[in-house]
Amino acid sequence: MSEADEAVRPRARDVGLRLGTMDPGTLNAITDVAGVRVGHTTLISGSGPLRPGHGPVRTGVTVILPHSGNLFREKVPGAVHVINGFGKCMGQEQIEELGQIEGPIALTGTMNVGRVTDALISYGIRESPEIGVTTSTINPVVGECSDATLNDMHGRHVREEHVLAAIDGAQGGVVAEGAVGAGTGMSAFGFKGGIGTASRITVPERGGWTVGVLVLANFGRKEQLVIDGVPVGRLLSAELDPQPERGSIMFIVATDAPLLDRGLKRLARRCAHGLARTGSTSGHGSGDYVIAFSTAEAVRIPHEPEQLTLRHEVVADTGRAMDPLFQATVEATEEAIMNALFRATTMVGRDDNVREALPLELVIPMLHEHGRITD
Repeated sequence: MSEADEAVRPRARDVGLRLGTMDPGTLNAITDVAGVRVGHTTLISGSGPLRPGHGPVRTGVTVILPHSGNLFREKVPGAVHVINGFGKCMGQEQIEELGQIEGPIALTGTMNVGRVTDALISYGIRESPEIGVTTSTINPVVGECSDATLNDMHGRHVREEHVLAAIDGAQGGVVAEGAVGAGTGMSAFGFKGGIGTASRITVPERGGWTVGVLVLANFGRKEQLVIDGVPVGRLLSAELDPQPERGSIMFIVATDAPLLDRGLKRLARRCAHGLARTGSTSGHGSGDYVIAFSTAEAVRIPHEPEQLTLRHEVVADTGRAMDPLFQATVEATEEAIMNALFRATTMVGRDDNVREALPLELVIPMLHEHGRITD
């Protein structure tokens, strides 16, 4: 995948597709939520027949950091919602119990989870040497999807240095999408999938808050694909035979709205609505997990509070306050999935298995014909 190939693949909005009615942030990315940084390490090597434990390699790791400070000492409120639990989401139980996230969130291929978890512990100790010595241990958070179609999973090729490189290189601004980082070996709706992101901003009189979503898209059958209500997968089925669903999707939801874990879980549940808009039915073997957090200063949680109580100013639990955040989450989720599909490039992996990119030369005229693109 060359830089030239990447440059010619537009995002959904670049071709005139407008999903939903709310406005996106400046970058239409999770990094529109101030302070959020994203980093990737992409691992691509070898070709031809699978040699278990050796290659070919089509995998990687993606990290999301809620703020630029020490996350262990200054935690953020967090929540997890499980749409379908056929997955291996590390750290979810402590998030459920305490409602806090205390380190980077990592996404990777299924069989890399253990090694990525170990690397996050190393990072935590590097940044906070008191961990496990004079204070409590750290809760690493790792989500996964299977990249078995294209990647040698036995090799567990993501190592500590790759995770640390992704963390140290994480930044705000434009987020690389498609076949990058954790998305390198992923498939969606029978096409090449991977990383996608989008954002929405509520109007000032409803808070003016930003919601950003990043997805690791690795799910769906070809005939299921729906784009802005158009049954694109069925319209393409004459040329492209449908494949059985064997995948999953991870969602990361970030917001600057001051929400604690209960409010964040309410946002997280809305990702299911955005997912359904794309045609997914969350099949039996689909691991669909949402991890949500708030970056708002008003709800940060010190590791060792000086007082027995904490005082937070949070979003009022009313329709006037919450409904725009719900809508923002649904719309950003749908568009993030589309961006993962639109941006991903064709990839050849193990055993010369191929995942073709979504054929935009066919899809864009369909969307024109159905009035979804009018530019």
